[in-house]
Amino acid sequence: MLPNLPFLALRAFEAVVRLRGFARAAEELGVTQSSVSQHVKVVEEWIGRKLLVRGPRDTVATKEGKLLATAIATGIGQIGDLCDKMRHKGGADPAITVSCLPGFAVNWLFPRLIRFDQLHADTPVSISTDASPLGFATGQSDLAILYGMGNYPGLHVERLMDERLFPVCAPSLLAEGPPLAELADLARHTLLMDELADVGGTPPTWAFWAEETGQTLPKPARVRQFGQTNMVVQAAVQGLGVALGREPLVMDALANGSLVQPLQGVALSQYSYWLVCPKAAIKSGRLRRFRDWLVSEARGQELPAP
Repeated sequence: MLPNLPFLALRAFEAVVRLRGFARAAEELGVTQSSVSQHVKVVEEWIGRKLLVRGPRDTVATKEGKLLATAIATGIGQIGDLCDKMRHKGGADPAITVSCLPGFAVNWLFPRLIRFDQLHADTPVSISTDASPLGFATGQSDLAILYGMGNYPGLHVERLMDERLFPVCAPSLLAEGPPLAELADLARHTLLMDELADVGGTPPTWAFWAEETGQTLPKPARVRQFGQTNMVVQAAVQGLGVALGREPLVMDALANGSLVQPLQGVALSQYSYWLVCPKAAIKSGRLRRFRDWLVSEARGQELPAP
């Protein structure tokens, strides 16, 4: 009977049950919703009974559907683990591909990866700056560090770091530019901003920081907007203006003195950095090692006194 199992259809069915919807399953698998619907139809006809109850918002599995989905997830996970062990038996671990945003990669992850390499030289790490959960389904990434509210259904999700916000600038700007001793002085300075994707909640903007710290933001002399956060950080380091520092991304620059905090006031962002991967993948020894290292590095972060 094994050769006659509709493997692709079973995989699609498991994704629908786990994610409670056809659209979410299609997004994870990188196929159309119509294709997922056809796969589910194949499974129900092959089994000979109804396995899903379709609702206006969510799709819920029947008792038999839950049993089948659990068996599929367990079986696929075991097959994947065994194949991985067989392919790499007696050799070095395969590379871990981590996806994250460019700003996080450049300003936080890259400078720390050497420590992981020193601890686990036989587990290479590759970085992709295409931060999307879709990479799991296509095999383009093993683990992602995503920025937002943490809404990633059907996946293993852990909060890695919160984000605190405060103004930063180069020491040269304080020494050579207009005074910057109080918030009103921003009226004589350039504010540096980046473009933030809409991921829900209230984004960490200058206006958000001012409201959260109970202050009134003056109209700046100029605003410069950049497409990436790492460009904002570099512009601030070069003395081109005052940036709203996002804690994980400016920690190293604050520590080495290339950035300073000129003004009082720290706000907690609604956004955080999340460690995300398929639920079965986190059981892998190599991913667990990298996850443990990431958590340890994140817990070592402390905010310098303003």
